[in-house]
Amino acid sequence: MGYWDSADGEQCPTKTWAATQAGAGLAALGAIFGVTTCLTSQIRGTEDDPLNYFIGGCASGILLGVRTHSYMTGTSACLGLGTLAALTKMGTIEGWRLSGPPKL
Repeated sequence: MGYWDSADGEQCPTKTWAATQAGAGLAALGAIFGVTTCLTSQIRGTEDDPLNYFIGGCASGILLGVRTHSYMTGTSACLGLGTLAALTKMGTIEGWRLSGPPKL
């Protein structure tokens, strides 16, 4: 089962495991993202909301700042990872593609 196979706020342990596996070398960031995104979705009672993903990405960025003992790294990573996660969710919802089908 993959991360996108169930609705937000459901299957939290499975989604956390999938996010941790996707984070290979940075497993803690993946786990924090998965747990925070899933819990935020449950607490807010919203599904498919990019704000949940922004909060999860921001939490991962804060962890990165804590690990490097740098407020600037944490702030920058919070904004960067949060924005990237929210845009990824928006793209998934709206069907954005990075490239079109191959032209023959």
